[in-house]
Amino acid sequence: MFYPILVLAHLQAVLIPISIGFKTINRFKRFKNYFLIPLGFIFLGLASFFEMIDHTFTDWIYINHSSIFNWLFYSFLSLGLTCFSISVIKNKFFYLTNLILCFSSISSYFLFNKNISLVFQVVISILLIRNWQRIFKDWLLIIYPIFGIIFTTFLGINLSISGNQIWHIFIGPSGTISVLTFYLILKRSES
Repeated sequence: MFYPILVLAHLQAVLIPISIGFKTINRFKRFKNYFLIPLGFIFLGLASFFEMIDHTFTDWIYINHSSIFNWLFYSFLSLGLTCFSISVIKNKFFYLTNLILCFSSISSYFLFNKNISLVFQVVISILLIRNWQRIFKDWLLIIYPIFGIIFTTFLGINLSISGNQIWHIFIGPSGTISVLTFYLILKRSES
C-alpha cells in the first residue's frame, strides 16, 4: 500500500503544475514576460516527472545520488523558478542576473556537485521572493519559502538521515502547495 501512495504523491506533483501551466497560457498579459508564467509551471511539473523517472532506478527508495535524471530534476526546477522570477520584472540587469544564476545552477551540478547547484537555487529562490513581493505585495508569498524551501528541506533531511521512506511521501505535496501559492497570487493580482 505504501508504494502506490508514494507514486501518487509524485504523480500529483507532475500533473498539477503542468495543468496549471496550460491553464495560464495567454493569461496575465499585464506582465511584459507573461509567456514565461506557463513555462514556469510546466517546468516544475517536468522536474517532478524526471524525479519520478530517477526513482524507478532506485526502486522508489530515496537515495541521495547524482544521475542524469536527478540533474534534469534540478535543472527544470531552476528553469521553473527562474521563469517565475523573470516573468514579472522589466529590469534587464535583474533579468540577466536570474538567467546567469539559472545557467550556473544547471551547469554546476555536473561541473562541481549537487550541493553547489543547490546554492544557486537558493539564490534564485531569494530573487524570486524579492521580485514577487515587490510586484504583488501579497502575504500569501510567505507560503512558498515555508513549504517550497523550509518544509521540503526538513523532510528531505529527515529522509536522508533516517532512511524512513514515510518522509518521502510528503515532499511532493509540499512542493505542490508552493505551486498552488504562485497560482493563487497570480489570480489574486487580477482583481
